[in-house]
Amino acid sequence: MSTLLKNATIIDATSPYHNQKKDILISDGKLEKIADSIQNKDTYTVIELENLHVSCGWFDTSVSLGEPGFEERETIKHGLQVAAKSGFTSIAVNSNTNPVIDSKSDVEFLISKAFNSATKLYPIAALTKNSDGLEISEMYDMQQSGAIAFGDYNKPIENDNLMKIALLYAQNFDGLVLSFPKNNAIAGDGIANEGINSTKLGLKGNPALAEHIQISRDLFLLEYTGGKLHIPTISTTKSVNLIKEAKKKGLKVTCSVAAHHLVLTDDELHAFDSNFKTNPPLRTKEDLKALQKGVETGVIDIITSDHNPIDIEHKKVEFSEAKDGVIGLESAFGAVNSVLDLADFIDCFTTKPKAIFKIENHSIKEGNFADITLFNPETEVIFASKDILSTSKNSAFINKRLKGKVYGIFANNQLIIN
Repeated sequence: MSTLLKNATIIDATSPYHNQKKDILISDGKLEKIADSIQNKDTYTVIELENLHVSCGWFDTSVSLGEPGFEERETIKHGLQVAAKSGFTSIAVNSNTNPVIDSKSDVEFLISKAFNSATKLYPIAALTKNSDGLEISEMYDMQQSGAIAFGDYNKPIENDNLMKIALLYAQNFDGLVLSFPKNNAIAGDGIANEGINSTKLGLKGNPALAEHIQISRDLFLLEYTGGKLHIPTISTTKSVNLIKEAKKKGLKVTCSVAAHHLVLTDDELHAFDSNFKTNPPLRTKEDLKALQKGVETGVIDIITSDHNPIDIEHKKVEFSEAKDGVIGLESAFGAVNSVLDLADFIDCFTTKPKAIFKIENHSIKEGNFADITLFNPETEVIFASKDILSTSKNSAFINKRLKGKVYGIFANNQLIIN
């Protein structure tokens, strides 16, 4: 069966058809022909959609799925369907399950559960056993089984020497180490950005300093050890500047920002809605602008949804008692598209993250595998509860105005259309 995409604007800086409107014929999972006009045959599945744009398939580098252990939050099968309908042809899945993904068999379990899905699953294995921060996990064995990076999701490595050893050891197999940017001693029990709003609302503050100290430590260690370090979900102005200076020094450091940190600030906390309780916490308007500029200037390499489903029993409770985390797959595109130029963030969804995590990027060229996302960047929508596809409903974007609509994906020889 062949699929014909009609009048598709191609957004792919690595393609000879970048910014051009073309017909695209896909046969047996490959881009057979790209031309101004391709004649329709009765055997083709024809896709004609309003203001259709296509890009290389999007890759989300931080997705949490409940399975194993928290299937009531999200199963792997359902989570992959949500990712596909949200425009993601591949996702990196965090290790925060029960048991934690910290062994060869755990990694193989995740990969096997995603077999033959349209969206491909790549495990991020735990950096330490049980993510306890005490002993390094069997990183090499897990990489051999398919893990693409190592990090304890939303848990900082407090032991300086352990982080040093991890950075040294990972170099033996070109492994990528993730370090969550938070100093627990400084952050304490803080649940909101330390500042005017936390003071007004009587919420315990988590100062930006906690993020800065951890990033500074990690950069000092990286300079000493060499290797590759990825800092996920930074949230402050100074964090952008610290990483900018480290890159100037030639350190192999990369970073990501969560979509919600590009759009929302701690002004949202006045209703004490636990859907705005995130880790790192929502910061200030100044931080938001600095993060947006960080994307535009290339200091920030990756935009992620940081999708983290939390069941209602742990989320729809008093703000101070609620678990951190928001879902974001369904809203990621519409959120960032409302504040950033298309070319800037598409790069942060495609070529940049795939290069960092060593995943092949299939450019939109004849003969290549079809791994593409279909979307309309112009339409505006009010994101509603009915738009949530995930099992858990803890979205920070309900009733927010978003820009753009995801039509679906073509990947792994499968067409998924909303």
